[in-house]
Amino acid sequence: MRDATDFVIPAAYWPPLSTAGGFALNTNPLETNLINSGVVLALLVYLGRGVLSNLLNNRERTILNAIRDAEDRYKEAADRLDQARARLLRARVRADDIRMNGLSRVQRAKRDPANAADGDLERLEESKNATIRFEEQRAIEQVRQQAARLALERALKASDIRSNNEVHSHTIEHHIGLLKGMVENNR
Repeated sequence: MRDATDFVIPAAYWPPLSTAGGFALNTNPLETNLINSGVVLALLVYLGRGVLSNLLNNRERTILNAIRDAEDRYKEAADRLDQARARLLRARVRADDIRMNGLSRVQRAKRDPANAADGDLERLEESKNATIRFEEQRAIEQVRQQAARLALERALKASDIRSNNEVHSHTIEHHIGLLKGMVENNR
């Protein structure tokens, strides 16, 4: 076996083999591989056990969380589906009610055209009365506005007649005096 290792490590570098209990290199690959493999395997088991168990525990927690989230989403989707089905059922019931009411109205209208005409006449009468009331209110409002405008015009004419230049001058002088007093007080 020494010849097989000589091409990798030259013979000059090999320590002399001592049979008296000194240091020697075992070149038997079967023996060395079994020993090395056993040592490496023992080290991996001893050192890697904690790391591997942590990795597996983290992976287990991640998977369990994903499963819980999926179950929660499934429950939520199932609840929404149940609510949608209930709304659909209510809508179908409501549609059937509307359809039945419509059919019964059509049947009544076909059976009793006189009632339909009477209803139309009543609606027309109510509409006419409402229009008359509206026009009356509008006419009253116009009369009020004209009366207010006329009263305002008369009041303005009366105030023009009553006021003269002397009153205006007296009022202006009074206000000027007040302003002068305020300016002097502020100094």
